[in-house]
Amino acid sequence: MDVTKDLAYAPADPPGTQGHLLDLYLPRSARPAPLVIFSSGSGWLADSGRQGADQVAAQLNPRGFAVAGVAVRSSGQALFPAQLHDIKAAIRWLRAHATTYHLDPGRIAVMGDSSGGWVTAMAAVTGDIPHLEGDVGTRGLSSAVQAAVPFYPPTDFLQMDTHMVDACKPFNAVFGLTGCHCDPRSPESLLLGCPIKDCPDQVAAANPLTYVGARPTPPFLIVHGERDLFVPYHQSRLLYEKLAAAGDEARLVSLPRAGHGPFAAMLTDQETRRDAYEETAQQGRTTPPRPMTLSWQTVVSFLEQRLRAPSAK
Repeated sequence: MDVTKDLAYAPADPPGTQGHLLDLYLPRSARPAPLVIFSSGSGWLADSGRQGADQVAAQLNPRGFAVAGVAVRSSGQALFPAQLHDIKAAIRWLRAHATTYHLDPGRIAVMGDSSGGWVTAMAAVTGDIPHLEGDVGTRGLSSAVQAAVPFYPPTDFLQMDTHMVDACKPFNAVFGLTGCHCDPRSPESLLLGCPIKDCPDQVAAANPLTYVGARPTPPFLIVHGERDLFVPYHQSRLLYEKLAAAGDEARLVSLPRAGHGPFAAMLTDQETRRDAYEETAQQGRTTPPRPMTLSWQTVVSFLEQRLRAPSAK
């Protein structure tokens, strides 16, 4: 593969920060490659979203997929909706430079874990909604994607505390909090610039479920561990059930023995993946839970099916 790092999809903001940088991992391909945009999680506390993209590229480049590791600004650098504006700007920039990097602009998926899973879900359900496009970077191109793969994404911040494992004690200890996700110093409160209980309108605006049903969404493959101590499993179930009720295509893979990632272990580690099961929804029809073996091939097959046909461009 060919690797190009530190590409600026918009000017650094604030100057000297990395939240508007991306890395490209390109396969050797005779035809324009489909693209998977990956952004990793940090609780929105760091502009380090490019981390982990090399692991994704190591698996997807040999299958003919290009991978872009995309950073978005941290909550300390900008409040929501800046992070949504950033990922949309990266999508538009990559479309604008598709010819340069031999990418297919009509075949783009987005993928991420934790807060990067939230970025993934938000990008997928808000493609081309005018008032959510922002003014970051390249304008005038589509921000829509054709598939989404969020790992353990936060969704409805106000429902998190009710479903936390072990009464939120591990989460509070790690983040130095007392009030779980509703604490004024929680990652979600810092993202919105307000204690989440005090600003329900902002919470709703940052919730991907808010946008499901208003328009068709791209297919989703959602992965979550039931022992997650930071983002409760219920968050992904909410997303899956909302997509299913809207008649959209969705697949939820549940891992009874898995915690809060890491996402690569969910695809490779035998103990982490043990007893995995899946549910699917499409056109208003759902399937009951059934056992499955989660692996990188699960992700690859999903992407190959949803990004199958070359675009007409």
